[in-house]
Amino acid sequence: MADTSRPARPVFLGQNQYGKAENRVVKITRDGATHHIKDLNVSVSLSGDMDDVHYSGSNANVLPTDTTKNTVYAFAKEHGIESAEQFGIHLARHFVTSQEPIHRARIRIEEYAWERIANAGEGAHSFVRQGQETRLTQITYDGSSWEVVSGLKDLVVMNSTDSEFWGYVKDKYTTLPEAYDRILATQVSARWRFGWSDDAQRPPHWDESYEQTRKHLLQAFAETYSLSLQQTLYQMGARIIDHRDEIDEVRFSLPNKHHFLVDLEPFGLKNATDDGAVYLAADRPYGLIEATVLRDGCEPRIPVDLTNL
Repeated sequence: MADTSRPARPVFLGQNQYGKAENRVVKITRDGATHHIKDLNVSVSLSGDMDDVHYSGSNANVLPTDTTKNTVYAFAKEHGIESAEQFGIHLARHFVTSQEPIHRARIRIEEYAWERIANAGEGAHSFVRQGQETRLTQITYDGSSWEVVSGLKDLVVMNSTDSEFWGYVKDKYTTLPEAYDRILATQVSARWRFGWSDDAQRPPHWDESYEQTRKHLLQAFAETYSLSLQQTLYQMGARIIDHRDEIDEVRFSLPNKHHFLVDLEPFGLKNATDDGAVYLAADRPYGLIEATVLRDGCEPRIPVDLTNL
């Protein structure tokens, strides 16, 4: 009897995955009058023995995406959310170990931070959304090994001095004047990959690791006298690798948020940086500086295009 599960033509199924994207989960933990918030956006992607559903439409191996959504909410209640990373690990392990056709699970999580409103009356249950950055993590599990890549996006930083840009290549199209005292600003998108990869190893303390990595990133930005955004990027990554043993790789995507001195001479005004100056903040076009910083002996695994992570 002929096999009708696969098309009788030279066309074959390639990589595939499915799941439920952007499950918004807000978990409130009440410790008496003091409350705690975990606010996550969780996306689940599963892959495995899924040929039949593509070739013939058989759903025999398919766990409905609605079920994955329900699992996210049930796990938030049953297991709580200690950290974005730990919550993703619980989910990934569950999908791979409970469903035989599923060989690999990828969990992506964005976390939105809240802080308490001071002097908000009785109890500690009033919050304001922090707007500095979004915390990120991606957990991938194949039944035997883990890959955890965490990071952040939309962290806007600025140095109002201690930055120069000069000595660059010039051709007939170059009009940019050399700068010996400029604003350096960027909107940091960063990912870092942990060395932890199997259950035999002790996992990092995820929240502490995030806080300390962010701290070193910011300190390197603030303390580097910058001759280029590339130099600053490298110092940020190197400081993280030097101070955080659990991290093997860091990748940055840094748009240069240009600030140009405004020409005020038509109004009889000198616009110099000696005592402060007026700038035009230009949102586009912008220079985009991207690079990976690695621990010696480690191979790069974070995708070059961070939009795919």
